[in-house]
Amino acid sequence: MTVPPLEVRPAADTKHATGKGPASLPAPRPRRRPRYFFSTFALTAGVVVLFLLFFIWPGALGVMYSFTSYRGFGDLKFIGLDNYAALASDPAFYAAVGRTLVYAVFSVPLSCALSLVMAVALVNARARGKIGARIIFFLPWLVSPIVTGVIWRWMFGESFGFVNFIITSLGGGALPWSSNADLSLFVVILASAWAGAAFNMLLFIAALNNVPKSHYEAAELDGANAWQRFVSITLPGIAPTTLLVVLLSTLGHMKEFAMIQALNNGGPGTENQLIVQYIYQTGFAQSKVGYASAASMVLLLILMVIAAAQLIISKRSRAW
Repeated sequence: MTVPPLEVRPAADTKHATGKGPASLPAPRPRRRPRYFFSTFALTAGVVVLFLLFFIWPGALGVMYSFTSYRGFGDLKFIGLDNYAALASDPAFYAAVGRTLVYAVFSVPLSCALSLVMAVALVNARARGKIGARIIFFLPWLVSPIVTGVIWRWMFGESFGFVNFIITSLGGGALPWSSNADLSLFVVILASAWAGAAFNMLLFIAALNNVPKSHYEAAELDGANAWQRFVSITLPGIAPTTLLVVLLSTLGHMKEFAMIQALNNGGPGTENQLIVQYIYQTGFAQSKVGYASAASMVLLLILMVIAAAQLIISKRSRAW
């Protein structure tokens, strides 16, 4: 039995069949921009405008003023690098920078250590009353720096302070907290550590909660005590956060002004005048805006060097 061959018919001529030419797919609809595009653009433009207005523009004015003899009024007179040359030979400027570095060297480690101790205490599983402790520990951050300075000034007053009252009640002699430069700086260091520890505590709490619990369990099974677990597991686990805390604390303490102004006004005399107070006095009290702007640019350079050094250390520690 033979199968008849299939008959292949030519395709129908679509043009003649429909009279509309060859068949084609429908044209794609034009893509519409997301509805949130314009709102995103408006919000971004607002941030850019604010950044230019309150950061770039004041910075550019500061750089421009540093090359002039501007006194806050009158015309600008370009004097080149005269302000920077005067700073290089100003002993008061070097004294302010040196005192600021001493203040930061002592206050930053104390603030970081205090905040870490509070964070470890709050994340401890055996601790009780964590909610109340967090509120108490965080209260200093809610207090204005000026109020902080006034509080510590009352506490360490020479003739009316609470601390001298306790010392004299115990049979000791009142200490010259305000008239002695070293004791006055010591009070400033304590006050700044107390005021700045709360925010750093939050950063440390987040870092401690991210350390794997299995590491502690394994170390405990191996016989490691609490101190060994803290040194071998906790500190390496929170190292990136520690570097961040040190960086932020250093930059913040180098720019401290309001609290010290309310606490001792850089006293006694000008022995505890920090760099920001020096800039304030020369720029506003003495109307040397150009000279103060040059000092501000030097401070900016110092802060950039400190930040760059700590970032380099952070990258190298991660590589290790």
